[in-house]
Amino acid sequence: MTTLHGFHRSSASFRVRIALNLKGIAYDSVAYDIARLEHREPGYLALNPQGLLPTLEIDGLRLTQSFAIVDYLDAIRPEPPLYPVDAPGRARVASLAASIGADIHPLGAARVVRYLRETVGVDADQAAAWQRHWIDEGFTALEARLRDGATGRFSHGDTPGVADLFLVPQTFTARRVGVEVERFPTIASIVAACLELPAFQHALPDKQPDANQERRST
Repeated sequence: MTTLHGFHRSSASFRVRIALNLKGIAYDSVAYDIARLEHREPGYLALNPQGLLPTLEIDGLRLTQSFAIVDYLDAIRPEPPLYPVDAPGRARVASLAASIGADIHPLGAARVVRYLRETVGVDADQAAAWQRHWIDEGFTALEARLRDGATGRFSHGDTPGVADLFLVPQTFTARRVGVEVERFPTIASIVAACLELPAFQHALPDKQPDANQERRST
C-alpha cells in the first residue's frame, strides 16, 4: 500500500501527487491541516520528526522531502522519465527544480510566515508582501533561464519533467498571494501546458478530499 501524508494546499505535497499520477501509482491520502498545526502533533512527528509535509509510505519505506521522493519514484518506475537522459539536460532540470524548491518556496513557506507573524510581529499584509517579493525575484530569474533553447512546451523539451512538478505548485502559491504570473509569459505558457494533462489536473489542490472537508467546515 502506498500512502501519501500531505495537505491539499501544501506545494511539496502537490509536487508528489503530480509525480505519483504521472507514474500511474495508486495511493491513499492522509491529510494534515497546516493551519491547525496537525503536522506538528505527536502522531505525525512519529512518522516524520521534521514535522514537514509530505511523507510517502511506499515499498515498506517512509520517504520525506519531495525532491527525494520524486527521485525515488523515477527510479522505481522509469517510465515516463522525469529527467532527460543526457547529463547536461539532467543537470539543467535539477537546477530549475532546485531554484524553486530550495530558493523560492522555503522563504514563503507556512512556518516562515507563521514566524514572521507571531515572533517578528508583521501583519498579514506585510507577510504577503514578503512572499510576493521573493516569488517575484525568483520568477524573474527563472523566466530568463527558461528562455534558452532547451525549453519547449514544458520546462525542458516537449514532455513534462521534474522542473514542471516544482513550477506548477509554486505558481498556485504565487497567485494566492497576489503575484501576476502572466507577467512571466514563458512560465505561464508552461503551466498552461501542464494543466492540460490529467496527471496535473487530478493533483490540483481543490480536487483533493481534504479540500472538500475544509470547504464543508467553513
